[in-house]
Amino acid sequence: MDCLSDRDMETLKGMCSGGVIRGVDLSALSHWRIGGSADLLLRPASTAEVIALRRWFFSRDIPHVVIGNTTNLLFADEGLRVPCLQIGQALSGVGIEGEEVFAGAGAWVPGLARTLMLHSLSGGEHMSGVPGALGGLVCMNGGSNGRSVGDNVVSVESVDIQGTLIIREPRECGFDYRRSVFQTNGEIITSVHLRFLPGDQKAIRAEMLADLANRRKKFPLKEPSCGSVFKRNAAMYADIGPPGAVIERLGFKGMCVGGAMVSPKHANFIVNTGHAKAADILETISRIRDTVFARTGYRLHTEACYVTPEGKVLPVDKVL
Repeated sequence: MDCLSDRDMETLKGMCSGGVIRGVDLSALSHWRIGGSADLLLRPASTAEVIALRRWFFSRDIPHVVIGNTTNLLFADEGLRVPCLQIGQALSGVGIEGEEVFAGAGAWVPGLARTLMLHSLSGGEHMSGVPGALGGLVCMNGGSNGRSVGDNVVSVESVDIQGTLIIREPRECGFDYRRSVFQTNGEIITSVHLRFLPGDQKAIRAEMLADLANRRKKFPLKEPSCGSVFKRNAAMYADIGPPGAVIERLGFKGMCVGGAMVSPKHANFIVNTGHAKAADILETISRIRDTVFARTGYRLHTEACYVTPEGKVLPVDKVL
């Protein structure tokens, strides 16, 4: 990167033991398998490293972007010109004390759900098939089957843009359907304290297996995608049904734009058939959103977010 000298790079390597890498192919990281090259990727291995990196960038007025497992992200075809901090495996430790669970933001969610099952803790079954890291799940207040991870949060540890450590209780997290304050306040979630209830291990396992089987039946899990593209609208759901059903009724299943295709298996999934560009995904989403609004009066909003070359992370419907 032009703004960073060789000396700066050596400093960053000293602060970030998880790795400092130039010229990373974002399509290799992305669940959609889409995106240009990132100039610089950093993988902090502790909360202390996140604090140090954010303080260093803030003191030099260097913008940067934060990503996790990229499950809900669409990277620009032009790539990423600002430093990118990835919260991943190096911050994925999980500790359990009775009903209390302490997990790093990089913890893989299906793996966490299995760990809860093995400790006979109930309440995380709905997470068993949700791909992604815990930090992203909390940021999106994600979940399935009518449940959300925010229901089990005791506190969230995060680091703000200046490198200050913050501990938030649930009431300070602004949890709502697929919403939290972390989507707009610029803080990086580094760890989460959760609480679950004791349960019967066999019953928990059976519910998880049933959920996974249902997902395999309904969703195109073998093709690159971001999962559900559009959020559920409660009023629309009650009136005419969920996004996938509405999109299907409007004839979009199987529609292709370049290498992007509305999945023939589930119409709320847009899959990469092998050579899709971000522009193809954006055009597909735009056509669906505009048609749904024109035909039903309901405006769909996306779970998927777009990462601009300048590092802004915005809901896709905000950039169309």
